[in-house]
Amino acid sequence: MTDSRHRDGPRGLVVVVALLSMLGPFTIDTYLPSFPDMQAELGVGQAAMAQTLSLYLLAFAGTTLIWGPLSDSFGRRRVATVSLLGYVVASIGCALAPSFAALLGFRVLQGLAASGGMTIGRAAIRDVHAGAGAQRAMASVMLLFAVAPAIAPIIGGLLHEWWGWRSVFAFLALYGVAALALVRFALPETLHRDARQSIHPLRVLRSYGRALGQPRFVALVLGITCAFGGLFLYVAGSPAILFDHLGYGAGDFAILFVPMVAGLMLGSFVSGRMAHRAAPDATVSLAFAVMAVAVAANLAQAHWLAPAAWNVIGPLVVYAFGASLAMPGVTVMALDCFPRQRGMASAAQGFLQMVTMAAISGAVVPLVIDEVPHFAHGQAALFCLAAALWAAVRLLWHLGRRDCGE
Repeated sequence: MTDSRHRDGPRGLVVVVALLSMLGPFTIDTYLPSFPDMQAELGVGQAAMAQTLSLYLLAFAGTTLIWGPLSDSFGRRRVATVSLLGYVVASIGCALAPSFAALLGFRVLQGLAASGGMTIGRAAIRDVHAGAGAQRAMASVMLLFAVAPAIAPIIGGLLHEWWGWRSVFAFLALYGVAALALVRFALPETLHRDARQSIHPLRVLRSYGRALGQPRFVALVLGITCAFGGLFLYVAGSPAILFDHLGYGAGDFAILFVPMVAGLMLGSFVSGRMAHRAAPDATVSLAFAVMAVAVAANLAQAHWLAPAAWNVIGPLVVYAFGASLAMPGVTVMALDCFPRQRGMASAAQGFLQMVTMAAISGAVVPLVIDEVPHFAHGQAALFCLAAALWAAVRLLWHLGRRDCGE
C-alpha cells in the first residue's frame, strides 16, 4: 500500500503533475498559429498539416499503453525521466526538420514520448490521495493544466512572429528540459515498492483486456472523452475558425483560447470546491446539464447569427465549464476501477481518449471546417454520445455494479 504519510500528498505534487500534463496540450496547440507558413515552406496543403496533429495523437495513444504498466513496475519517477528524454530529442528534431516527411516522423516521436507525463501524473495523484481528496487534487491539476491551451497558442504566435515556426519546437524542447529538472528535483516516488506490478507481457495484455472489457470503465472513459471531444473539435479546427470564418491572424489565437480556458479553469475550481460537498456522480450529472445548455445555445447561434467572435465563442465558454466540472470526478471513478493497477488504468484511459481525439482531428475536422454550423453539429453529436454513455454508467450504478474490480 501507499505510505500513509503521503495520504495528504507531498507538497508541490499537484503543481509538478500539472506541469507534466501540460506537455500534451503545449505540443498540440503551440504550433497551430504557424500552420499557414509551415504549409508554404514545406510545400503541403491543409489536409497534410492536419496529419501532423492526428499522427501525433495516435502515437501518443499507443504509448500510453506502455508507459502505464512500466510505471506500475519500475516506479513513476524513473519512467517519467525516460519519456521526457525522448520528448526533448523529438522536439529538437522537429525544429531542425529539413522536410515535411522528417517533421511528420519527429511529430510521431514526440507523441510516443509525450504521453508518459500525463499517464504517470494521473496515477501519481491517485497513489497519494483518497476519496474526496483525490477529486479535489485532480481538480487542482485540471485548474493548472487548463492554463496550457490558453497560453500555448499565444506563445506560439509570438514565437512565430519573432523567429519563425522552428522556434516553436525549440521552445518545446526547452520545456521538456525544464520538466526533466522538475522530475529530478521535485517529484517524489509515489509508488511504494510493495505495490509494484509484474511487467510480464501476458499479464499486461490480460490487464488491458480486463480493463477494456469492463462496461463501466469503458463508458466512463469514452463518455468524458466524447464530452471533451466537443471542445477539442474547435481546438483542432481553430485555424479554420479564426482565419477563415472570423478573419483573424496568427497573433489572435487568444481571442478564442483565453475565454475558453477561463471556462475550463472555473469548472475545475468549482469541481474542487464541490468534492467534499457532493457525490462525484451528482457533480458529473450537473456538468452534463450545463453542457446540454451550451450545445443548444451553440446550435442556435450557428444557424441564426452571422459568425462573430462573441456568439461563436460564448457557448464554448459555457461548454468548457461543464466539461471541466465533470472531468475530475470521472477520472477518479475510472482509476478506482483498478486500485492496484492505476498506471494501467490511467494508460487505458489515455489510450481511449487520444485515439478518439486523433479520429476527431483526422476525420471529423476536415468534414466541418467549411461552415460554422457544421462545427456546432459535430459538437452536438459528440455530446449526445457522451450523454448516452453517462446514462449507461448511471444505470450500472443503480443496478448495484459500482465497482469494476481487479
